Amino acid sequence: MTTTLKPIKSDKELNQALERINELWGAKAKTPERDELEVLSLLVEKYEEEHYPIPPSDPVEAIKFMMDQNGLSRTDLQEFIGGSGRVSEILNRKRDLTLAMIKRLHHGLKIPYDSLIN
Repeated sequence: MTTTLKPIKSDKELNQALERINELWGAKAKTPERDELEVLSLLVEKYEEEHYPIPPSDPVEAIKFMMDQNGLSRTDLQEFIGGSGRVSEILNRKRDLTLAMIKRLHHGLKIPYDSLIN
């Protein structure tokens, strides 16, 4: 059973679309059900982007998260940010990251650019 696809305009319609996605989950490729699943997923994504936007990440939180995930200390950040005083200023939000710092953090620690630019 396929449903008539249309833009999602309310949370009620969002919930109905999510229920239908659950029903269609695992549909085989090259079937009408799989096509419906893909289109519904796009409609849900568009609605959620418009009505429940995710705020931009905080660069300091991104750095702290990476430190936590990789067991890094403030000293480990010095090669990317500068001396201990500069690291402290960045982590305490007293100074913004420079473009050079952002590039070094991205390349050295693999922190996405969009997480470092606010």
